[in-house]
Amino acid sequence: MKKEKLTQLQHYSNLGALSRLTFDNLLPTGRYDDTESQQYFTQAYEAARAFANKPNGWLILVGPTGCGKTHLACAIANYRLSIGQPAFYIGTADLLDHLRSAFSPSSEIAHDELFERVKDTPLLVLDDLTTTATTPWAKGKLEQLLGYRFNAHLPTVITTDMPVEEFDDSLRGHLNDPGLCRICVIRRKTPLGLDYLGGIELEALREKTFNNFNYKLSNLSSEERVNLEQAYRNAVNFAKCPGGWLIFVGVNGCGKTHLAAAIANHLRQEGKSVLFIVVPDLLDHLRSTFSPESRVSYDELFEKIKRAPVLILDDFGEQAATPWAQEKLYQLINYRYNARLATVVTTCLDLDDIERRIGSRMVDPSLSLVFNINAPDYRGDIKSPRVRETKSQQRYSRRGRLS
Repeated sequence: MKKEKLTQLQHYSNLGALSRLTFDNLLPTGRYDDTESQQYFTQAYEAARAFANKPNGWLILVGPTGCGKTHLACAIANYRLSIGQPAFYIGTADLLDHLRSAFSPSSEIAHDELFERVKDTPLLVLDDLTTTATTPWAKGKLEQLLGYRFNAHLPTVITTDMPVEEFDDSLRGHLNDPGLCRICVIRRKTPLGLDYLGGIELEALREKTFNNFNYKLSNLSSEERVNLEQAYRNAVNFAKCPGGWLIFVGVNGCGKTHLAAAIANHLRQEGKSVLFIVVPDLLDHLRSTFSPESRVSYDELFEKIKRAPVLILDDFGEQAATPWAQEKLYQLINYRYNARLATVVTTCLDLDDIERRIGSRMVDPSLSLVFNINAPDYRGDIKSPRVRETKSQQRYSRRGRLS
């Protein structure tokens, strides 16, 4: 009878293959080499063992993917099963999928029946709780579930890779309640570094500095040398004291990317935070966040880019042809324009050809220095034909904003 009861409990638990995750095969210090991470994990391990012996209130395990929080949560559930007590495990995404499918006429279980089972289970292990990219319906279901268990003081284990502070007010209020909840941070989530995005990591760009920028090339006329030297001075001044916007306009190969990369390399050498990214790559990164395999959410990535202390956008141009791309770039430019964040933009387009909402912010003389580099291809000694100034360039030149 005891064996049959255990079998029934294991079937009820929904653990399946996760029944292998126990305290017996878990190191109390985790699999970390650094002392700080070991201390964090040990505290969470001891809290999990205490909760498994006497489930009371809520235990919330916070940490990035792979830190061991799911193992700890499942170890609690498996221990309860081993002593003949029920526990129910489910991942947040799976729970929402099951609830959606329960509306189908072919579903083996009704929506209400499934939801009641999860709500009322004596011990619930809810894995990977998140509200990122969830619909209002999904958020409502999670709030309904956790609100019920909160009011009933039902023992609950929650794992999440989101800091509790980032949840909506209703959920955050439950998770932060000191009378019911204990929060264990297993390992701090490593902030999304600018190196994750920066095109400056490419070898060719790391080598571009102010020292190896030559504005006295033999294939330049005296006027072009003066123009290129002034572009160089503007870049150096920006690197020394980043502020406002610096917009470099010119043909491919005129040196604008070299100067932009030199600004980034100079700031990095001084230990300052800077993000250099080629705009087509930026849009690709944003699109990739919609993939299930993405290790970063769209919101997290876009916020990181928007708020970068110094942002360098290289090759701002025709890649913004789709409405989605135009809207994303407008949101980015508009945020930084309103926040007056230091920004460098390089483009080979006439500014009149850039989407009007974006272009008007780029040429605002109260914020931007727009500089037209009229030199030919900087990467070779082949004399390129002189580029006739466009109407917009002539107009900015008369204003004194464009040389």
